[in-house]
Amino acid sequence: MRRILSSIDIGTNSIKLIVAEAVNNKINVLCAVSEVSRGMKNGLIVSFEDVVYSIKKALKKAEDMLGLKIRKVVLGVPEYDIKFSNGVGVNTITNEDEVVTRNDISRLYKTCAYNKIDENYELINIIPLEYELDENVVKNPIGMTGNKLKLKCLIISVPKNNTYSFIKAIEKCGVEVIDIMLGSLADYALFKNEFIDENNGIIINLGAGKSTISAFYKGVLINENIIKEAGISVDNDVSFMYKTKLSDSKKLKERFALASTKLANPKENTTLVNKLGEKVVVNQYELTEYVSARLEEILKKSKNIINYLTKREISYIIITGGLTEIKDFNILAEDIFGKNVTFGNVNIIGVRDNKYSTAIGMIKSFNEKLNSKDRDYSIFDSDEINILCSSDKRINVASDSILGKVFGYFFDN
Repeated sequence: MRRILSSIDIGTNSIKLIVAEAVNNKINVLCAVSEVSRGMKNGLIVSFEDVVYSIKKALKKAEDMLGLKIRKVVLGVPEYDIKFSNGVGVNTITNEDEVVTRNDISRLYKTCAYNKIDENYELINIIPLEYELDENVVKNPIGMTGNKLKLKCLIISVPKNNTYSFIKAIEKCGVEVIDIMLGSLADYALFKNEFIDENNGIIINLGAGKSTISAFYKGVLINENIIKEAGISVDNDVSFMYKTKLSDSKKLKERFALASTKLANPKENTTLVNKLGEKVVVNQYELTEYVSARLEEILKKSKNIINYLTKREISYIIITGGLTEIKDFNILAEDIFGKNVTFGNVNIIGVRDNKYSTAIGMIKSFNEKLNSKDRDYSIFDSDEINILCSSDKRINVASDSILGKVFGYFFDN
């Protein structure tokens, strides 16, 4: 079966929905949709009905592109008030040959989490730190023989209220949530490599309604913090200065402003009508001063938070998220973090925008989870996949992929 997966990232400004095919650990995007979100504030639902309406609009866009109903998604959930706790579990290998199987690992996870999750919290992830088989430390015990298996792990949980409200909104649209995921773990899955896996570092995601700063220790999420200054903060500053509507302020930020004044042009202007009906001339240099000041505040606050998240030496800092798409953002970030800062640029055909980092990362992470369990899975059944492959409108892709067979190449960025 072809492995076709979908994810949805419900943000403050927009809902990102992706359908993609995983082929040999490579992600081929079949459909990418960004729809304006309503009913959200600082990454949380404030109006259930408005959020459901927005999700339905995003689903319809994607379904019109694909010609198929999307009934299953991986869902990103809020990370506010996240809890980290250490877990230890010990189980006896009960099969006759005393060979460790995936079922033994699953039982061990349940043992680790037993009585470890607060009543009002939902388990998100169990991250293995160290396995011991008959008191010998092993990297991957599956297939090895022994009697007693022990696991030391990190348990991550989030408040049920926040999580369930997102799940209910998806289910209200007739869609099943097949997995829930933290945005920070999705971002890590997208950008990780051998160096990152072996070192300690930080991933910063600058979104519209919130900015998330996450600390990783050799691939393990160990701490994180959320600040509410983000893209909307910049929009509000611009709106206040020029008396413009928020939608116009957002366009000015994205299309005319720069993140640093170093290359801003004091002679370049654009004209628009503000909320008062007045004609306003906006100068690029002046606008950039306002935008840059707020961005600098966000980045400096993020930098200060890093010192509270971890005392370990930091080997990398990756910055991603939609706010990093502002032109010359790298200049400002390097001024604050130094030359060692890198940018988590999403460079996959169809989703070349950093606002998609979490959505595409969720698909990559879920695909890795399926690989680790040696399972096949698809949101579409075989008949639906045949429909995707049956169209006459094909494009040229040099791989054994539906991407080369589906009717057209659909992107709505």
